[in-house]
Amino acid sequence: MTLTLTQQDIFADARAVHASAIERLSVGDFREAAEKECCATKRATEGMLLTLTGEIPPTTVRVSGGLRALGRENEAARALQERFGSVARYLHHDCFYNGHCEPVEDTERLIRETARYIEEAEALASPNPHMGSE
Repeated sequence: MTLTLTQQDIFADARAVHASAIERLSVGDFREAAEKECCATKRATEGMLLTLTGEIPPTTVRVSGGLRALGRENEAARALQERFGSVARYLHHDCFYNGHCEPVEDTERLIRETARYIEEAEALASPNPHMGSE
């Protein structure tokens, strides 16, 4: 069985995982919310890369590399790259893996800001993203 994912499928998944993270946040489960948010951020980036490059990188390292490559050509992608790194370092490594989610206000802000990250990645993946014009 071959599974073919579209850009729309991937962005819908990113939004669903983000909603799940907000649900975990609402009950005070910062670690699980942080991990879900990392997944939502990665999925949104994969959706953008699928649209702009024609493929989904197979690993997180390659997703990050694909985002860096886009960032060399486009200022908006460069801004996403910086946020992708913050999510990986703080939410994934510090909060989820090491349980250091303090101050919780910062953790909550990063989690909630992922909705904007998803929107911006989707906008970059839309027709005429003006690659190289910034």
